[in-house]
Amino acid sequence: MSGNAYLCQLTSEKKIVAKRKNLFFDAFGHLYVIKRLLIFTFGIISYRRYNGFNKLTIKGTEHLQNLPETGVLLVSNHQTYFADVFAMYHVICAVQNGFHNSIHNPIYLLNPVIDTYYVAAKETMNKGFLTKIFAYTGAITVKRTWRDAGKDVKRNVDLSEIDNIKKALEQGWVITFPQGTTKAFAPGRKGTAHLIKENKPIVIPVVIDGFRRSFDRKGLIVKKTGVKQSMTFKQPLQIDYDTDNKDVILAKIMDAIEQSQKFNKVPPIEEATEEREFY
Repeated sequence: MSGNAYLCQLTSEKKIVAKRKNLFFDAFGHLYVIKRLLIFTFGIISYRRYNGFNKLTIKGTEHLQNLPETGVLLVSNHQTYFADVFAMYHVICAVQNGFHNSIHNPIYLLNPVIDTYYVAAKETMNKGFLTKIFAYTGAITVKRTWRDAGKDVKRNVDLSEIDNIKKALEQGWVITFPQGTTKAFAPGRKGTAHLIKENKPIVIPVVIDGFRRSFDRKGLIVKKTGVKQSMTFKQPLQIDYDTDNKDVILAKIMDAIEQSQKFNKVPPIEEATEEREFY
């Protein structure tokens, strides 16, 4: 089946139905006018990090065209806490304003996509004033089931958090990092597969590179300039919801974002002690 035919099938069979949107508030009661201002401000501040100090090479944005306004899940590998997310905000806003595989003209920040959300650890987003402000732009915070306050834990998934992700999908697009960590080639979390199995979104795999070399771990400080960053969007993941179980779905995701072990040629030593920070 061709990519276009598969996308048409996905769109026609999607069970996520967009609810009537409020003119003033997003899915979680955040004022759109404030979100616009924050996305514009963070966008201007961060712009040179992707098109100045370093150059972000973008590929595959044709796969973001002609998608519905809701029910789209972007799944990506993860290299920094915040730089990855906001680079995607730049690209999504650029595409929705007619720019393809390019963020060279930041005029797109004047018309941001305000119903873009991302899944992040509650612990991370509550650490400081800046992260709390950034969370207002679209964070769906979740409690990590395996780690809390630097200690290993084991607890059940809070179903209300799953409902929040579903709510975001009903209103727009959601970005998530299946590995829940900035450590390369870490195993994927089954929560992502569960989310996909239950909600049947259009799943767009994303592969990023170069962010770890150019930014600190949080993605706030430029530690090296002249680094070639890359972000590649792939065609929608083909999933048979009748026959594919969660393990199969997760395996497809990890292959698509190039984080399965078959892509692990030379594991970086410096990443051995990194801990999980995102869901």
